[in-house]
Amino acid sequence: MSERSGPPGTGPTVLVTGGSSGLGAAVVAAVARAGGRPLVLDRQRPADGVPWVECDLADTRAAEAATRQLAERSGGLDGVVTAAGMDVPGKLIDVPAETWERIVTVDLLATAAVIRAALPFLEASRGSIVTVASTLGVKAVSDATAYCAAKFGVVGFTRALAAELAGAVGVTLLIPGGMRTGFFDERDAQYRPGPDAVLNEPADTAAAVMFALSQPAGCAVREMVVCAEQESSYP
Repeated sequence: MSERSGPPGTGPTVLVTGGSSGLGAAVVAAVARAGGRPLVLDRQRPADGVPWVECDLADTRAAEAATRQLAERSGGLDGVVTAAGMDVPGKLIDVPAETWERIVTVDLLATAAVIRAALPFLEASRGSIVTVASTLGVKAVSDATAYCAAKFGVVGFTRALAAELAGAVGVTLLIPGGMRTGFFDERDAQYRPGPDAVLNEPADTAAAVMFALSQPAGCAVREMVVCAEQESSYP
């Protein structure tokens, strides 16, 4: 990600999907602390003062349009972090088809849609992309067919994208373990982490994202696994 000098708020411009909560909000805070300018695509308003466009990422054409709108309004992009994600665990036969397909759309297809729209701006700045997969993008478990399908897809998409954009845009695949966020709050009790679960702090994962974004042009951090030391879903 190219560096821009100047007072706080005039540094690199980074678009974060899902930037109003969880890992996305932690990345937004980290970009701001580093003197950068975070931008957000989300259905909910992010932290005060952060430029954003309200967008349901399940509408991939709207996600593309919102990405271009924010990039043009901000004079370009230096980085994109696709932190938005959702899951509704359950047996394949029990999860409604509309819900199953929404998970795949938000987690995988919207990732590609936002990056597609951002690419002209990132190529101009020699910027960087960080996609957010999951440890369940490399390890499959029961009752997570949609989420595993989407996150395995993010892994394959990102590896292919890195080959495609080599020498033009930095591409990093982030594989995070479970974090202390609201991601699990609306799940049935059987699918929530237990009281003894060891989860990572989103700020620690966001610090790894910032490390990837801070690499100079030509230096690639291809993949990172970031999780609590006792993470049970990796390896």
